[in-house]
Amino acid sequence: MASIVLDSSVILAHMGGEPGSERAAGYFGDALISAVNLSEVVAKLAERGVSLGLARAALSRYGLQVAAFDEEAAERTGALRPKTKAFGLSLGDRACLALAERSALPVLTADRAWKDLNLSIEVQLLR
Repeated sequence: MASIVLDSSVILAHMGGEPGSERAAGYFGDALISAVNLSEVVAKLAERGVSLGLARAALSRYGLQVAAFDEEAAERTGALRPKTKAFGLSLGDRACLALAERSALPVLTADRAWKDLNLSIEVQLLR
């Protein structure tokens, strides 16, 4: 079972060798990610010219547990909109937070704005 939910920003920061990469690496193999956030990572890689095959190969090394974006996840994600709208959170951001809420796990992100959210979800910052 996973011990933390990762935001796509954490994976992208690690892939880019950004500050906090070492900390992020400590969670790989023990982390959960929403299928929506996985899609965000693949989209960013595709924008950089990375083929789907190479993206899959790169992501497979992270040992992530991918949570499906099902009906319950969709409802939870939508329900977070009023509480997060003022912070400009995207659908992907809310999907990540909804997964953390549903799984009763903390969430790790590189997005500092999340720390100001008034939610029952433990938000940890990558850096």
